[in-house]
Amino acid sequence: MEIQIDPHTLEQAEERGSNEKEIIDVIHTGIDIPAKYGRIGKAKVYDFKQNRLNKYYEQKRVEVFYTIKMR
Repeated sequence: MEIQIDPHTLEQAEERGSNEKEIIDVIHTGIDIPAKYGRIGKAKVYDFKQNRLNKYYEQKRVEVFYTIKMR
């Protein structure tokens, strides 16, 4: 399966503390979560152990919502 991530989506993900590698990992290995509008939702928790916006977090949860286009 080819995964295409829109540049704007990737930019937003990076602003929120995620990256392309994590997005792809969540799509392949994340757990299913509810999604609206015919999309698919997946989530995964990662060890983080860093400060973000002046607050320390042990973990972070990355959620990905996507569609599958048939060719």
